[in-house]
Amino acid sequence: MKKESGSVSNILRDKISETIKNKNGELELRYKPEFNEKGEIILKEKSKIRSGKLARAAGARFELRVRKEWEDKGFILDKWTNNVDLEAGRVTPAKRKYNPFRKALVIGTGFPDFIAVKPLNNGLHEVIGIEVKMNGLLSKEEKEKARWYLENNVFSKILVAKKSEVRGEVEHIDFSEKWGEKSK
Repeated sequence: MKKESGSVSNILRDKISETIKNKNGELELRYKPEFNEKGEIILKEKSKIRSGKLARAAGARFELRVRKEWEDKGFILDKWTNNVDLEAGRVTPAKRKYNPFRKALVIGTGFPDFIAVKPLNNGLHEVIGIEVKMNGLLSKEEKEKARWYLENNVFSKILVAKKSEVRGEVEHIDFSEKWGEKSK
């Protein structure tokens, strides 16, 4: 990339026109220019775009594997489309996210990912919240939401499904055992 003292447009033009060799040995542009909501240009590295697509696809496949495992155990599973408004202290419908690439609203952005229900004796049901995370880690906000669900008896327990060390297996972490009560 040339270093020119000049306007922002010259620097931007040089950055956009920077090329790399792809896996076939052909030259291709290194960056893909996109615009944000404010109309500002954002340069995204094509290799990072590709790795993001792969990670999303792997996460979706893992979510399906977790769903199938719980259905095989006799649970009825559904996508949980609610969320917790921590300020108001109540369960609210999750906001739908707009995906500009598919020109559609994405459903299923609630926490946790799944609600699992298993009929027990005397008309009772076991209700479990299942959050699927490939690395098994929850954000601070997700931990607060999980505590709220447990304190308000929305779920009998919340499990975090993560990839196991053994290939092809799923490990389930009980939220109460790992993170427990918030230390005050």
